[in-house]
Amino acid sequence: MSESNQSAQRNYAMFDAELSGAVLNMHMLGRIWRWLNPYKLRLLLSAVLILITSFFAVIMEIIISRVLVDYVIIGEADSNMPDLGMIELTKWVTTQLSIEPIYSAGILFFCFMLIFSVTGHFHRLTLVSTIVKGLRDLRQDLFAHMETRPNSFYDRVPIGRIMTRVTNDIEALYEMLRGMGGLIGEFVPFFVALTIMLSTSVELTLVLLTLVPVVGIATFFFRRATREIFRLVRNSVSELNQNLQENLSGMQVVQLSERQDRNLDIYTRINKSNRRYEYRSINLSTLYGAFNDSLASIGLGVIIWYGGGEVVQQEMSLGGVILFTRFMNMLFTPVVMLGEQLNVLFRAMASGERIFQALDWDEQIHEPEKPVQLPQRLNGKVEFRHVDFGYTPDIPILKDVSVSIEAGQKLAIVGPTGSGKSTMIRLLGRFYDFKRGMIFLDDIDLNDLHSRDIRRRIGVVLQDFHIFSGTILDNIVLGNENISREHAIEAAKTVNADGFISELPAGYDTELVERGANLSQGQRQLLAFARVLAADPEILVLDEATASIDTETEILIQDGLRKLIVGRTSILIAHRLQTIQEADKVLVLHNGIVREFGTHDELLALKGIYYTLHELQFQDVSIDEDGNPVVDENGNPVSDSHMAEDE
Repeated sequence: MSESNQSAQRNYAMFDAELSGAVLNMHMLGRIWRWLNPYKLRLLLSAVLILITSFFAVIMEIIISRVLVDYVIIGEADSNMPDLGMIELTKWVTTQLSIEPIYSAGILFFCFMLIFSVTGHFHRLTLVSTIVKGLRDLRQDLFAHMETRPNSFYDRVPIGRIMTRVTNDIEALYEMLRGMGGLIGEFVPFFVALTIMLSTSVELTLVLLTLVPVVGIATFFFRRATREIFRLVRNSVSELNQNLQENLSGMQVVQLSERQDRNLDIYTRINKSNRRYEYRSINLSTLYGAFNDSLASIGLGVIIWYGGGEVVQQEMSLGGVILFTRFMNMLFTPVVMLGEQLNVLFRAMASGERIFQALDWDEQIHEPEKPVQLPQRLNGKVEFRHVDFGYTPDIPILKDVSVSIEAGQKLAIVGPTGSGKSTMIRLLGRFYDFKRGMIFLDDIDLNDLHSRDIRRRIGVVLQDFHIFSGTILDNIVLGNENISREHAIEAAKTVNADGFISELPAGYDTELVERGANLSQGQRQLLAFARVLAADPEILVLDEATASIDTETEILIQDGLRKLIVGRTSILIAHRLQTIQEADKVLVLHNGIVREFGTHDELLALKGIYYTLHELQFQDVSIDEDGNPVVDENGNPVSDSHMAEDE
């Protein structure tokens, strides 16, 4: 099936859908484990450390209640409440060091607290570093996967949706995994404390346990109420950021059009909406916190009331009552954290769905199983043979296009907006699969070649030249190890780019700002020529490469262009008369159909579309289906910007 037909059947709208996510998707967690598995020994170490940390968290409470209160202060060593051997250990330290029991208890507490702190620190360190490394690998794999998706994918999916998956959604997984690790650390002391409490007083423990479901239910309803609020907060923050980015990036237009007050009113309205949602979330959180504090106070009152009676009846020691009050937090905290983690889990499951939705998207350009290996140097012959293509099946762009470009020839392609000029270049670069027809490179079918091999042989200079972050030299070499610094500089000199580069503060090592804003349009264009010449492709494509350039810079660019096309097959998409006249052949496209093909003089002699365009000096006029200029009632041409870029 052709790529176009496949694209028609794909549901691109799913990238715009708001996913809710299952509360716990075990299959998804299993897939995430694939990226954590290489670091499983570190995760095992983290698990051991959290067990040690949790154990000593319980032990420190026993030191305070059973050892310090019961044994040291009151002098009651015997009790039905277990002390896990801490009283005997205190006696042993007292004997060995010949000190008072209270000092022994202090030394033990200090040692246990030190172990608790160290193991807790390294647990968090190993857990977080493991999660970060695993998600780093996942982000890299996701980025690499998205780099290989074809242009047809990005024609239909907003870039912002992809960025959200690579950034925010990965961050949501990090919060979930880190929270799950912390939750495990809270539940270990929960069960240890519960075991000790049951062995001491089943009745009091059961009374306290009745409060745990109340905390859980309250947490559930709180998270349910706040989930929608948090969604509105996130949406309003996104709207704020979008509005801010739009206004700051277009500040020149804002100031020229005196829109400052209007833009401030719009931003203020969005900001007020965000503040309203934030207040609602704060109010709910405050109410939830007050409710939990009230339950904790109730639990404390129950322990004092019931435990006090047990102490009076000598059924429980005073230290045991204190231990119950300390363990109460260990019962409530995991339940509260679990409720909080559910909200994170909802977001993370939805984020995971979006991430794996992108990773599972298998749309790609057709690549041959056994690609033909190109020779070290191509002659540069290009042939289109009966090519049909449309970005969507029901809207054809190219219709039965056939044209042959001999090696070393210069072909100029002209035509109205939407005639398919740039589309031909995209097909030549194998950015799209086409439904019918064939394209040949030195008589080799493009479908028998790997797209990577084709693109290495084609140099493209666009009107909007893309600058990457880095130095001038980085933007010429583009990471190609075969291009030395000397070769890059020589290429820049050849196309007249060395002049302005040498005047920069650091020359070829000058750092460029975002999108090369510290260079003029002409300088970026010369840099584009240097980039292509350094790569030394056999086929050169210039897509409106000399548009929007001042006269002085154009002289340098035209001179550089002449040097650049020497010995190369060149395809020129341009409407400048001089550029087209110097071409060996001229191809006239109209509505995706080859209407005329020949030399400049031959097409003028035909007195067809090309002749009309020439006579109108390539002004912006409309052309009808027959290639004739559309005129108004006064006989004047109707403007339609027909020679502008078609995509």
